[in-house]
Amino acid sequence: MKLKLSLSLFIVLSLSVAAFAQKKQTLFNGKDLTGWKIYGTEKWYVEDGLLVCESGPDKEYGYLGTEQKFKDFELTLEFKQEANGNSGVFFHSSIEGTKISGWQAEVAPPGSSTGGIYESYGRGWLIKPEPEKDKALKMGEWNKMTVKVVGNVVTTFLNGTQMITLDDAKIGGKDGCIALQIHSGGGIKVKWRKIKIKQL
Repeated sequence: MKLKLSLSLFIVLSLSVAAFAQKKQTLFNGKDLTGWKIYGTEKWYVEDGLLVCESGPDKEYGYLGTEQKFKDFELTLEFKQEANGNSGVFFHSSIEGTKISGWQAEVAPPGSSTGGIYESYGRGWLIKPEPEKDKALKMGEWNKMTVKVVGNVVTTFLNGTQMITLDDAKIGGKDGCIALQIHSGGGIKVKWRKIKIKQL
């Protein structure tokens, strides 16, 4: 009887741990930047429950990174580009000043490979979506992006369209923060909401 009870307890605990590990975590609370750190002099603020990034007077690169590191995960978020929407979602990243090491799922205006993967301060573009997939992007409207990383494999989706799948051992060998980007050059404004992550 004791053996059966112990086994039952072990199964219940194992299922509880598995369920906890796969629970979605909200990264943006809709009120402030708790859990995030600003890098650079560009603007990051909360307005009407939305996270907003906007070019500042320096017109340089800027980043908003999570304090927490992640390795295997499924990240979902929504973004809305206003004016020039050149931005990105970094993962497995580390940041010093405004120098970021890691990989970026591109967020950019039409024709600029949104959903592709770029390695910052490394090999550059690793993969771009096929050109016809660019029609999945709704410039000036809300877009849903999913970035899934499991081991060496990265998959991105934009509004339900699978943009790329990449198998890269260098990505699988690291972990790091999630970071949102403001590209240099000025005139950029992007709004974000519903930023959630599920660790796998």
